[in-house]
Amino acid sequence: MQEQSNLDPDKALAQLLELQPQMAAAPLRTRAERLVQVSATQSYLRQYDAALATAAELTALGRAQHDDAIVAEGMRARAIALAGSDHANDAYALALQAEKLAYTTGDKAAQARAATTAGSQSTAQGNFLTALDQLQAAVQLARQAGDVPVLLPNALQQLIHLHVRTGEREQAYAALAEMEKAVAAQPAPSLAIDVKFMEYEVANRFGQPQRALQALLDNLALLRKLGERRMLIAMQVNISDLYLKQHDYAQAARYASEALQEATARKSVLGMAKSRMNLGHAYLGMRRVAEGKKFYEAGLASLDQSGRNSDLQEALMEYGQALEQAGDMAGAVQAYHRERKLSDEMEETQRRKSMLELQQKYETEKKQRQIELLRRESQVKGAELENRRLEQRVWWLVALACALASGVVGLLYRKVRHANARLEVKNIELKAQSTLDPLTALYNRRHFQDYMRALPDPRAPGQSQVAQRAPHGDDIVGALFLLDVDHFKHINDSYGHAAGDAVLRMIAENLRVVLRETDMIVRWGGEEFLAFLPAIPRHGVDEIARRILVGISSQAIRYQEHEISVNVSVGFSPYPLAPDGAPLQWERAVNLVDMALYLAKSHGRNRAYGVRGFENFHLTTMEAIEQDLESAWRAGYVDLSVVLGGEPETPSPSPSEHGNVVPLKQAAQKSGR
Repeated sequence: MQEQSNLDPDKALAQLLELQPQMAAAPLRTRAERLVQVSATQSYLRQYDAALATAAELTALGRAQHDDAIVAEGMRARAIALAGSDHANDAYALALQAEKLAYTTGDKAAQARAATTAGSQSTAQGNFLTALDQLQAAVQLARQAGDVPVLLPNALQQLIHLHVRTGEREQAYAALAEMEKAVAAQPAPSLAIDVKFMEYEVANRFGQPQRALQALLDNLALLRKLGERRMLIAMQVNISDLYLKQHDYAQAARYASEALQEATARKSVLGMAKSRMNLGHAYLGMRRVAEGKKFYEAGLASLDQSGRNSDLQEALMEYGQALEQAGDMAGAVQAYHRERKLSDEMEETQRRKSMLELQQKYETEKKQRQIELLRRESQVKGAELENRRLEQRVWWLVALACALASGVVGLLYRKVRHANARLEVKNIELKAQSTLDPLTALYNRRHFQDYMRALPDPRAPGQSQVAQRAPHGDDIVGALFLLDVDHFKHINDSYGHAAGDAVLRMIAENLRVVLRETDMIVRWGGEEFLAFLPAIPRHGVDEIARRILVGISSQAIRYQEHEISVNVSVGFSPYPLAPDGAPLQWERAVNLVDMALYLAKSHGRNRAYGVRGFENFHLTTMEAIEQDLESAWRAGYVDLSVVLGGEPETPSPSPSEHGNVVPLKQAAQKSGR
């Protein structure tokens, strides 16, 4: 039945559900195994609510029969459904509980399955050392439970995923060889498909594109031979992906078109989205820009409707890169803006969710303390009533009872003070968590927004002239710097998310060194950082941009056996910006800086673009400038400067030139404009 579940899950699920009436007289383990298969198939078909209900039924069966192995299976099935429905943290916690419970039983198969699921969830969380221990144990347990043939290939498959994620080439190929041997010993079409797909994953990760492509083509032939259509879409999309990486756009378009036909026939929303985006990417590569954008936009719209925001965010970044390579710089900047907006929305949603969970936790603790105080207060009142009754009998007992009551009240008072002190500490912790980014210990976006709202509105009367005059005669202004790590996705894909985190921490430390303690440095979101300098000489703004570029590019991260070099692109401006003498709100100033950042991205990266001011503003509008900053500069409405990245240089003694700051007209010529 598991073989059919892998090849034709719709049919398999229908057959499993038809067996329900026969289960009343079936052995306990047969009933349990059926529920395991039902929940797994429902999760595979993305019927997560149904899968959770089946997992709950399985857990209840195990508890009713006092069988912890079945209870562990139910918890494991629930963890898989939760992971599929984007509840990763809950899935991880439940998978660990299932693993712990399974180890208390003597069921090797249940232990192997629980350890495999726990290892998979640990990998997804980035806890790679824990995942390695769990998956190696799962492989060993699967070897011991030889009567369950799929256990070893499944455990090895997750172990290969881990080695690919962490870049361990030799270990990945060794696990792949063992999986191939295990599958050859028990030929089954679904396992043959799995092992070929793992060969593709390993070869693609470790620089063997032809072997990866051949593995997918072999799988495609096998699927067609079996008449299995569900997996055809994913296989054709992956083949199209490989041809896109090899810049063979004609073949990429061919397989993307086949995938689109299959996905349309099967009404697969995700399949249609991915095949349309690949087809659009291929057309952009062939310089058929209009067709490429049409298909890519249709795919993005499908992803948006399906609510798969993480996939949509990655797709928008790839869309921007494809447009950039096709020469459509304006379209690329627009795609990058859409990606950043979505990233901000996702971060805000996650922040609100985390804050709500934390607040609920504290509210629960507060209610528990209140209940305890009420219980104790009730006890005190009961004691007082008893004391009054005894007062009528023995007068000296009254005095003793009063003393006892005073002692209880004093104890309660001390406990209340202690509880309030703990609550105050928790409130301080909550405030710190809501202010600082946990990875870099920099301020977060919410704190910066609160800070800027607290500043005097530059548009208010008396606030329009915010620049001060320094002793040497130069203006003192504020400044905004927004920087984004170049090719950060490549770092995560090549070295793992732990390496990406190390890069972000390195950049945070460099910004602390380059800037002053009085400057506000913010983790703006993802791989973006923002710095607000409240008071610097106007002529020094470009110099600070240069110091940021050089300070970061001169450092390298040692991660495992790799040395990772990092560059950033920067957008910057004085603050406030005042077109036609009317200062902009800080939000619009940040938006302009963001547009300058994307100009730096689209014109070569490792450079900074700065908005110095505005000219001939009576001939345009702020809305037009915000719509297309580069066109506004070309029309002469915006004064821009560019600072090129590179090795540190000795600044020129001339006060009008700073290091490697290049006049924008010269920079435009260098970038081919």
